[in-house]
Amino acid sequence: MLSSKVRATRHSFRPVATAVALALSAAVLAPSLAGADTYPSKPVRVLVPYGAGGIADATMRLVAERLSTKFGQQFFIENRPGAGGVIGMQAAKDAPADGYTITMIGGGLTIAKGLFKQLPYDLENDFTPISTTASYGLVLTTRASSNLKTVKDVIAAAKAKPGTLNFGSINPGSTQNLSAQLFKTMSGIDVIVVPYKTSPDLATAILRGDVDVGFDYYAAFQASITNNQMSVIATTGPTRASNLPDVPTVIEGGLPEYDVTSWNGLAVRTGTPPEIIATLHKAVDEALKSPAIQKFSTEAGMDAQSMTPADLSKRIKSDVAKWQQVIENAGIPKR
Repeated sequence: MLSSKVRATRHSFRPVATAVALALSAAVLAPSLAGADTYPSKPVRVLVPYGAGGIADATMRLVAERLSTKFGQQFFIENRPGAGGVIGMQAAKDAPADGYTITMIGGGLTIAKGLFKQLPYDLENDFTPISTTASYGLVLTTRASSNLKTVKDVIAAAKAKPGTLNFGSINPGSTQNLSAQLFKTMSGIDVIVVPYKTSPDLATAILRGDVDVGFDYYAAFQASITNNQMSVIATTGPTRASNLPDVPTVIEGGLPEYDVTSWNGLAVRTGTPPEIIATLHKAVDEALKSPAIQKFSTEAGMDAQSMTPADLSKRIKSDVAKWQQVIENAGIPKR
Protein backbone atom coordinates (compact mmCIF):
# COMPACT_ATOMS: atom_id res chain seq x y z
CA MET A 1 0.00 0.00 0.00
CA LEU A 2 1.29 3.48 -0.91
CA SER A 3 1.08 6.04 1.80
CA SER A 4 -1.29 8.97 1.34
CA LYS A 5 1.74 11.22 1.03
CA VAL A 6 3.21 9.17 -1.84
CA ARG A 7 -0.19 8.94 -3.61
CA ALA A 8 -0.58 12.69 -3.37
CA THR A 9 2.90 13.23 -4.79
CA ARG A 10 2.23 10.86 -7.71
CA HIS A 11 -1.06 12.57 -8.59
CA SER A 12 0.58 15.99 -8.34
CA PHE A 13 2.87 15.04 -11.24
CA ARG A 14 -0.04 14.47 -13.67
CA PRO A 15 -0.86 18.11 -14.48
CA VAL A 16 2.85 18.85 -14.75
CA ALA A 17 3.36 15.94 -17.16
CA THR A 18 0.37 17.03 -19.21
CA ALA A 19 1.72 20.57 -19.42
CA VAL A 20 5.12 19.29 -20.51
CA ALA A 21 3.54 17.09 -23.21
CA LEU A 22 1.51 20.01 -24.55
CA ALA A 23 4.59 22.21 -24.58
CA LEU A 24 6.56 19.61 -26.51
CA SER A 25 3.72 19.18 -29.03
CA ALA A 26 3.59 22.92 -29.53
CA ALA A 27 7.34 23.01 -30.05
CA VAL A 28 7.07 20.34 -32.74
CA LEU A 29 4.19 22.06 -34.53
CA ALA A 30 5.53 25.59 -34.21
CA PRO A 31 8.27 25.34 -36.88
CA SER A 32 5.88 24.07 -39.56
CA LEU A 33 3.25 26.68 -38.74
CA ALA A 34 5.82 29.44 -38.56
CA GLY A 35 7.34 28.21 -41.81
CA ALA A 36 4.01 28.47 -43.55
CA ASP A 37 3.34 31.91 -42.09
CA THR A 38 6.73 33.32 -43.11
CA TYR A 39 7.10 31.48 -46.42
CA PRO A 40 9.24 32.09 -48.34
CA SER A 41 12.14 33.04 -46.11
CA LYS A 42 14.83 32.14 -48.65
CA PRO A 43 15.17 31.80 -52.46
CA VAL A 44 12.90 29.32 -54.24
CA ARG A 45 14.05 27.08 -57.07
CA VAL A 46 11.70 26.63 -60.05
CA LEU A 47 12.71 23.53 -61.98
CA VAL A 48 11.87 23.51 -65.70
CA PRO A 49 12.41 20.01 -67.14
CA TYR A 50 13.11 21.41 -70.61
CA GLY A 51 15.71 23.63 -72.21
CA ALA A 52 15.70 27.41 -72.09
CA GLY A 53 14.18 29.49 -74.86
CA GLY A 54 10.80 27.87 -75.47
CA ILE A 55 7.40 29.42 -74.91
CA ALA A 56 6.81 27.41 -71.71
CA ASP A 57 10.21 28.42 -70.35
CA ALA A 58 9.51 32.09 -71.14
CA THR A 59 6.14 31.89 -69.38
CA MET A 60 7.73 30.39 -66.28
CA ARG A 61 10.32 33.17 -66.21
CA LEU A 62 7.61 35.82 -66.33
CA VAL A 63 5.70 34.12 -63.50
CA ALA A 64 8.90 33.69 -61.45
CA GLU A 65 9.68 37.38 -61.89
CA ARG A 66 6.25 38.35 -60.54
CA LEU A 67 6.60 35.96 -57.59
CA SER A 68 10.04 37.36 -56.75
CA THR A 69 8.61 40.86 -56.67
CA LYS A 70 5.63 39.84 -54.55
CA PHE A 71 7.53 37.90 -51.89
CA GLY A 72 10.84 39.77 -51.86
CA GLN A 73 12.66 36.48 -52.37
CA GLN A 74 14.24 35.25 -55.58
CA PHE A 75 12.28 32.62 -57.52
CA PHE A 76 14.99 31.44 -59.89
CA ILE A 77 14.59 29.20 -62.94
CA GLU A 78 16.73 26.10 -63.19
CA ASN A 79 16.49 24.30 -66.52
CA ARG A 80 16.97 20.52 -66.29
CA PRO A 81 16.36 19.22 -69.83
CA GLY A 82 16.80 15.67 -71.01
CA ALA A 83 15.00 12.35 -71.55
CA GLY A 84 11.69 14.01 -72.35
CA GLY A 85 11.48 15.75 -68.99
CA VAL A 86 12.45 12.72 -66.91
CA ILE A 87 15.73 14.23 -65.61
CA GLY A 88 14.02 17.37 -64.36
CA MET A 89 11.14 15.49 -62.79
CA GLN A 90 13.54 13.13 -61.03
CA ALA A 91 15.34 16.13 -59.53
CA ALA A 92 12.00 17.55 -58.40
CA LYS A 93 11.03 14.24 -56.80
CA ASP A 94 14.31 14.13 -54.87
CA ALA A 95 13.78 17.63 -53.45
CA PRO A 96 12.42 18.19 -49.92
CA ALA A 97 8.67 18.72 -49.55
CA ASP A 98 9.11 22.21 -48.12
CA GLY A 99 7.97 24.51 -50.94
CA TYR A 100 11.48 25.69 -51.80
CA THR A 101 11.62 23.58 -54.95
CA ILE A 102 8.75 24.04 -57.39
CA THR A 103 8.59 22.20 -60.68
CA MET A 104 6.94 22.95 -63.97
CA ILE A 105 4.52 20.26 -65.09
CA GLY A 106 2.46 20.03 -68.24
CA GLY A 107 0.27 18.03 -70.55
CA GLY A 108 3.28 16.30 -72.07
CA LEU A 109 3.93 14.53 -68.77
CA THR A 110 0.45 13.01 -68.81
CA ILE A 111 1.31 11.53 -72.21
CA ALA A 112 4.65 10.19 -70.94
CA LYS A 113 2.88 7.90 -68.49
CA GLY A 114 1.41 6.00 -71.45
CA LEU A 115 4.62 6.03 -73.49
CA PHE A 116 7.09 4.59 -71.01
CA LYS A 117 7.07 1.16 -69.41
CA GLN A 118 8.55 2.62 -66.27
CA LEU A 119 9.29 6.13 -64.99
CA PRO A 120 11.35 7.11 -61.93
CA TYR A 121 8.52 9.29 -60.67
CA ASP A 122 4.74 9.13 -60.39
CA LEU A 123 3.13 12.33 -61.63
CA GLU A 124 -0.13 11.72 -59.81
CA ASN A 125 1.28 10.62 -56.44
CA ASP A 126 4.72 12.20 -56.06
CA PHE A 127 3.55 15.74 -56.82
CA THR A 128 0.78 18.06 -55.69
CA PRO A 129 -0.37 20.69 -58.21
CA ILE A 130 -0.28 24.40 -57.42
CA SER A 131 -1.97 25.78 -60.53
CA THR A 132 -1.93 25.89 -64.28
CA THR A 133 -0.04 28.81 -65.79
CA ALA A 134 -1.33 28.56 -69.35
CA SER A 135 -3.50 26.41 -71.57
CA TYR A 136 -3.41 26.30 -75.33
CA GLY A 137 -4.79 24.37 -78.24
CA LEU A 138 -3.10 23.48 -81.51
CA VAL A 139 -3.76 24.69 -85.03
CA LEU A 140 -4.41 22.67 -88.17
CA THR A 141 -2.67 24.39 -91.03
CA THR A 142 -2.13 24.01 -94.78
CA ARG A 143 -0.09 25.95 -97.27
CA ALA A 144 -2.02 29.01 -98.37
CA SER A 145 -2.60 27.67 -101.90
CA SER A 146 -4.20 24.42 -100.70
CA ASN A 147 -7.78 23.56 -101.64
CA LEU A 148 -8.34 22.27 -98.10
CA LYS A 149 -10.03 25.17 -96.34
CA THR A 150 -12.14 23.48 -93.67
CA VAL A 151 -12.26 20.37 -91.50
CA LYS A 152 -15.04 19.03 -93.73
CA ASP A 153 -12.78 19.52 -96.78
CA VAL A 154 -10.05 17.46 -95.12
CA ILE A 155 -12.38 14.61 -94.16
CA ALA A 156 -14.05 14.56 -97.59
CA ALA A 157 -10.70 14.51 -99.43
CA ALA A 158 -9.40 11.71 -97.21
CA LYS A 159 -12.51 9.59 -97.75
CA ALA A 160 -12.46 10.20 -101.51
CA LYS A 161 -8.89 8.86 -101.80
CA PRO A 162 -8.05 6.73 -98.74
CA GLY A 163 -4.36 6.55 -97.82
CA THR A 164 -3.24 9.44 -100.01
CA LEU A 165 -3.52 12.42 -97.64
CA ASN A 166 -0.57 13.24 -95.36
CA PHE A 167 -0.87 14.69 -91.86
CA GLY A 168 2.32 16.16 -90.42
CA SER A 169 3.39 16.47 -86.79
CA ILE A 170 6.54 16.27 -84.74
CA ASN A 171 7.86 13.23 -82.85
CA PRO A 172 5.68 10.15 -82.30
CA GLY A 173 4.06 10.38 -78.89
CA SER A 174 4.13 14.18 -78.76
CA THR A 175 0.90 16.08 -78.16
CA GLN A 176 1.06 17.22 -81.79
CA ASN A 177 1.44 13.68 -83.08
CA LEU A 178 -1.31 12.28 -80.87
CA SER A 179 -3.68 15.11 -81.83
CA ALA A 180 -3.27 14.03 -85.47
CA GLN A 181 -3.82 10.39 -84.49
CA LEU A 182 -6.95 11.35 -82.55
CA PHE A 183 -8.33 13.31 -85.52
CA LYS A 184 -7.70 10.30 -87.76
CA THR A 185 -9.49 7.92 -85.37
CA MET A 186 -12.47 10.16 -84.62
CA SER A 187 -13.13 11.05 -88.25
CA GLY A 188 -12.70 7.45 -89.42
CA ILE A 189 -10.34 8.38 -92.24
CA ASP A 190 -7.30 6.62 -93.67
CA VAL A 191 -4.39 9.08 -93.75
CA ILE A 192 -0.65 8.83 -93.25
CA VAL A 193 0.69 10.64 -90.14
CA VAL A 194 4.25 11.72 -90.91
CA PRO A 195 6.44 12.63 -87.90
CA TYR A 196 9.17 15.26 -88.23
CA LYS A 197 12.02 15.91 -85.86
CA THR A 198 11.29 19.58 -85.20
CA SER A 199 8.57 22.14 -85.78
CA PRO A 200 10.70 24.07 -88.33
CA ASP A 201 11.12 20.84 -90.30
CA LEU A 202 7.36 20.37 -90.27
CA ALA A 203 6.74 23.97 -91.36
CA THR A 204 9.11 23.51 -94.29
CA ALA A 205 7.32 20.30 -95.32
CA ILE A 206 3.94 22.05 -95.28
CA LEU A 207 5.17 24.99 -97.37
CA ARG A 208 6.85 22.61 -99.81
CA GLY A 209 3.66 20.59 -100.25
CA ASP A 210 5.02 17.38 -98.73
CA VAL A 211 2.34 17.54 -96.03
CA ASP A 212 -1.32 18.31 -96.62
CA VAL A 213 -2.26 19.25 -93.06
CA GLY A 214 0.07 20.13 -90.19
CA PHE A 215 -0.69 19.80 -86.46
CA ASP A 216 1.32 22.02 -84.13
CA TYR A 217 1.09 24.96 -81.73
CA TYR A 218 0.39 28.42 -83.09
CA ALA A 219 3.80 29.71 -81.98
CA ALA A 220 5.52 27.14 -84.20
CA PHE A 221 3.77 28.45 -87.33
CA GLN A 222 3.27 32.08 -86.32
CA ALA A 223 5.69 33.59 -88.85
CA SER A 224 4.28 31.59 -91.78
CA ILE A 225 0.70 32.38 -90.76
CA THR A 226 1.43 36.09 -90.35
CA ASN A 227 3.15 36.18 -93.75
CA ASN A 228 0.12 34.48 -95.37
CA GLN A 229 2.19 31.47 -96.39
CA MET A 230 -0.02 29.16 -94.33
CA SER A 231 -3.75 29.05 -93.74
CA VAL A 232 -5.27 27.93 -90.44
CA ILE A 233 -8.09 25.44 -91.01
CA ALA A 234 -9.12 25.02 -87.38
CA THR A 235 -8.03 25.16 -83.75
CA THR A 236 -8.24 22.17 -81.44
CA GLY A 237 -9.65 23.58 -78.20
CA PRO A 238 -13.28 23.49 -77.02
CA THR A 239 -13.75 27.18 -77.88
CA ARG A 240 -12.20 29.50 -80.44
CA ALA A 241 -8.72 30.80 -79.67
CA SER A 242 -8.58 34.40 -78.47
CA ASN A 243 -5.84 35.24 -80.97
CA LEU A 244 -7.73 33.59 -83.87
CA PRO A 245 -11.38 34.50 -83.22
CA ASP A 246 -12.39 34.00 -86.86
CA VAL A 247 -11.02 30.45 -87.05
CA PRO A 248 -13.51 27.68 -86.17
CA THR A 249 -12.67 24.80 -83.88
CA VAL A 250 -12.47 21.19 -85.01
CA ILE A 251 -15.63 20.65 -82.97
CA GLU A 252 -17.42 23.26 -85.10
CA GLY A 253 -16.00 21.54 -88.16
CA GLY A 254 -17.94 18.37 -87.47
CA LEU A 255 -16.11 16.35 -84.79
CA PRO A 256 -18.09 17.14 -81.61
CA GLU A 257 -15.93 15.04 -79.27
CA TYR A 258 -12.58 16.37 -80.46
CA ASP A 259 -10.81 18.48 -77.84
CA VAL A 260 -7.04 18.79 -77.58
CA THR A 261 -5.87 21.44 -75.17
CA SER A 262 -2.43 21.27 -73.67
CA TRP A 263 -1.33 23.12 -70.56
CA ASN A 264 1.59 24.06 -68.36
CA GLY A 265 1.55 24.47 -64.62
CA LEU A 266 3.45 24.28 -61.36
CA ALA A 267 3.63 21.63 -58.64
CA VAL A 268 5.50 20.76 -55.46
CA ARG A 269 6.48 17.50 -53.82
CA THR A 270 3.58 15.74 -52.16
CA GLY A 271 3.83 16.37 -48.43
CA THR A 272 4.43 20.10 -48.78
CA PRO A 273 2.35 21.93 -46.12
CA PRO A 274 -1.08 22.84 -47.53
CA GLU A 275 -0.67 26.41 -46.24
CA ILE A 276 2.35 26.87 -48.52
CA ILE A 277 0.49 25.40 -51.49
CA ALA A 278 -2.41 27.79 -50.85
CA THR A 279 0.02 30.73 -50.60
CA LEU A 280 1.66 29.79 -53.89
CA HIS A 281 -1.64 29.23 -55.68
CA LYS A 282 -2.92 32.66 -54.70
CA ALA A 283 0.33 34.32 -55.79
CA VAL A 284 0.40 32.49 -59.15
CA ASP A 285 -3.24 33.43 -59.78
CA GLU A 286 -2.40 37.09 -59.17
CA ALA A 287 0.71 36.90 -61.37
CA LEU A 288 -1.22 35.47 -64.31
CA LYS A 289 -3.59 38.43 -64.24
CA SER A 290 -0.78 40.91 -64.84
CA PRO A 291 -1.01 42.82 -68.15
CA ALA A 292 2.50 41.72 -69.19
CA ILE A 293 1.74 38.00 -68.85
CA GLN A 294 -1.71 38.36 -70.42
CA LYS A 295 -0.26 40.18 -73.43
CA PHE A 296 2.59 37.70 -73.89
CA SER A 297 0.26 34.73 -73.63
CA THR A 298 -2.32 36.07 -76.08
CA GLU A 299 0.34 36.85 -78.67
CA ALA A 300 1.70 33.30 -78.28
CA GLY A 301 -1.72 31.74 -78.68
CA MET A 302 -2.10 30.79 -75.02
CA ASP A 303 -4.66 31.48 -72.31
CA ALA A 304 -2.94 32.48 -69.06
CA GLN A 305 -5.40 31.32 -66.45
CA SER A 306 -5.03 29.56 -63.11
CA MET A 307 -6.70 26.35 -61.99
CA THR A 308 -7.16 25.20 -58.41
CA PRO A 309 -4.94 22.38 -57.14
CA ALA A 310 -7.99 20.09 -56.85
CA ASP A 311 -9.19 20.83 -60.39
CA LEU A 312 -5.72 20.37 -61.83
CA SER A 313 -5.41 17.01 -60.08
CA LYS A 314 -8.63 15.92 -61.78
CA ARG A 315 -7.35 17.22 -65.13
CA ILE A 316 -4.13 15.26 -64.80
CA LYS A 317 -5.99 12.04 -64.06
CA SER A 318 -8.35 12.60 -66.99
CA ASP A 319 -5.51 13.41 -69.42
CA VAL A 320 -3.50 10.34 -68.41
CA ALA A 321 -6.47 8.07 -69.19
CA LYS A 322 -7.28 9.88 -72.44
CA TRP A 323 -3.79 9.76 -73.92
CA GLN A 324 -3.14 6.18 -72.87
CA GLN A 325 -6.14 5.19 -74.97
CA VAL A 326 -4.97 7.26 -77.97
CA ILE A 327 -1.48 5.74 -77.72
CA GLU A 328 -2.93 2.22 -77.68
CA ASN A 329 -5.22 2.97 -80.64
CA ALA A 330 -2.30 4.39 -82.63
CA GLY A 331 -0.22 1.30 -81.93
CA ILE A 332 2.70 3.30 -80.52
CA PRO A 333 4.95 0.89 -78.57
CA LYS A 334 6.05 1.71 -75.05
CA ARG A 335 9.68 2.61 -74.59
